[in-house]
Amino acid sequence: MSILRPYGDTTGDGMVQVSFTLPMPHSKVAEGAAEQLAHKMGIDPALVVHAKAMGPDFTFFVVYGRVNHLVDTDKVEVVERDYPLLTPKEVNAAIKTGLRRRLTVVGGCIGTDAHTVGIDAILNIKGFAGEKGLEYYRELKVVNLGAQVSVPQLVERAREEKADAVLVSQVVTQKDAHLRNTRELAAAFREAMGEQRPLLVIGGPRFDPAMAADLGVDKVFGRGTTPGEVASYLISALVPQKENAA
Repeated sequence: MSILRPYGDTTGDGMVQVSFTLPMPHSKVAEGAAEQLAHKMGIDPALVVHAKAMGPDFTFFVVYGRVNHLVDTDKVEVVERDYPLLTPKEVNAAIKTGLRRRLTVVGGCIGTDAHTVGIDAILNIKGFAGEKGLEYYRELKVVNLGAQVSVPQLVERAREEKADAVLVSQVVTQKDAHLRNTRELAAAFREAMGEQRPLLVIGGPRFDPAMAADLGVDKVFGRGTTPGEVASYLISALVPQKENAA
């Protein structure tokens, strides 16, 4: 079935739940404004099921109601994984056979971003979702620069390490800071290294994987990405496929 309707209490009832914040103090008028907004969004009937003041000037709402919109899954466009998932053993073997040296990865959080949970989940040996991080792979040299790394610092360290790939995590997204920072990063590497720049890989919960070309990077990973996915991508992008056919 390619045509779907949202599900709430019974199949096909079209019920959805949305949340948002309005810049006004909590009051009955504020709740009425939230309901009005929900109606304009196509939710009818709309019921404000939760309203909570966020300081003196803002109110957070949760609205529950019905929409008439349908979803056609045949028209959904997503970025599918186009490379095989490899085990750590397979990754190590591919690097050893294909590069005949260790593959160097430099990573960190750029700008004012101090949220290292994402980059640590991919790079640190403790890993994420039951998978060991890239430090676990014996054929990978991992340099984790941590938080609040400036773009010039990252470029310089990547040059010093002769990095094959640069991994950057961006969690701070206010006013699209993650997009601006990523474009600045891509421009800096392009200016400093040209075609000889390392592979640029960006990740974070608010990134759309389809935006890689627009942002000037090679790969964008979204939420829930595991170390194994990243390691497998590095092999597909940096090691000739004929070398890792085994």
